[in-house]
Amino acid sequence: MTAARTGRAVRVPAPGSLELIDVDVADPGPGEALVRIAWCGICGSDREVFAGTRPAEFVRYPVVPGHEWSGTVEAVGDGVPAGIVGRGVVGQGIRTAEGTPSSVVGDPEGWPQEYEETGFTLPGGWATWLTLPARYLHLLPEGADLRAAAGIEPAACVAEAVLLADVTVGSKVAVIGAGTLGLLAVQLLRGAGCEVTVVHRDDSRRELAATCGAAHYTSDPGSVEGRFDAVVEAAGAPGVARSAVRLARRGGRAVLTGIPASDADDLSSLELVSRNVHVMTVFGAPTRAWAYAVRAFAAGVLDPTPLITHEFDIARAGEALDVLAARSGALKVLLHP
Repeated sequence: MTAARTGRAVRVPAPGSLELIDVDVADPGPGEALVRIAWCGICGSDREVFAGTRPAEFVRYPVVPGHEWSGTVEAVGDGVPAGIVGRGVVGQGIRTAEGTPSSVVGDPEGWPQEYEETGFTLPGGWATWLTLPARYLHLLPEGADLRAAAGIEPAACVAEAVLLADVTVGSKVAVIGAGTLGLLAVQLLRGAGCEVTVVHRDDSRRELAATCGAAHYTSDPGSVEGRFDAVVEAAGAPGVARSAVRLARRGGRAVLTGIPASDADDLSSLELVSRNVHVMTVFGAPTRAWAYAVRAFAAGVLDPTPLITHEFDIARAGEALDVLAARSGALKVLLHP
C-alpha cells in the first residue's frame, strides 16, 4: 500500500451549489484503475446537474460532475495489466453489470441494474483523480494530445449516431445543430466519405462547420427538406425531431441524440409511416461507438481542438458554467485540475 494521494475536486452538494474540496484517494482495488485527470469538458447535462433540472433518476447528490474527461493511468489494482500505467486514456461512463451480455458489447439498452454513470451518480472528472473499473478504459496512442482527447466522449455519442445512420461513401447527410455534438458528427461523417450539410439556427457557425468538413450550411431547413439519405439530430430543441424526419428522403433514416425540454410539437406518426422514414435514437455511447471514436481520433479524422473556446482551473468551475450559460460564443469549455 502506498500513502493516500491528495487532490482537489469540485462537488455539487445540492442543486445551485458548488464547493471545492480536498480529497484523499486510496490505491485502486481489484479490477480498478486510478487516473490522473488532465482535462474535463463541461456538457449541457453538467449544467443540468448544477441547476437541478436533470431528471431525478439520472443524478444523485452530492456528486462530483464530469464525464468528458481524459487523463493518465497512475496506478492499477489486482487483475489489471501493469503495462497500462502511464498510458493516456479516456473512459466510458455508463456502467453495466459485469459478466452479462450487455456489458460484453457495452450496450446500455441491456442494463440489468439501476442506472449508474460517472459524473452523475458516481464521482466524475472535475477532480485531480478518478477511480473506475479498468474495463471501461480506452487506451490512446502514445503521445496523444490529452486536451483534444477530452472531446472523445461526446464524439462517441455521435459515433453511435453515425453507425446507426448506416452511411457509406457518397451518402448525403444532414446534421441538425452546430454545437459540440453536431460538429463532431460532421467530422466523423466527412471521414466516412459523406457529403454533409449542417442545418443551424443562424449563420454563426458557418465557418467552423466548414473547418470540420461540412460541404453545405443552411439556417433554413425548409429549403432542403427531403434531400438526405440520413439525418443526425444534435440540437435537442423542441421541434427538431420533426424537422429531422422532414429533411430525410423517403425511406431515409433519422437519428435523434438531443433531449428537448418539450416535445409537444414533435413527431407525427402520419409523417413517419407515409414517408417510410426510419427513426433511431442514441442515449450514451456503447463500446462499439467508443472504439469507433478512439480509432477516428488516432487516425486524425476526429479532432475536437477547433471546438475548444475556453479553459479554466477547476477552482473556477462556477465561472466556467456562467460562461457556457451566457451563450456568448462559448462552445467547448474545459476544466483542468
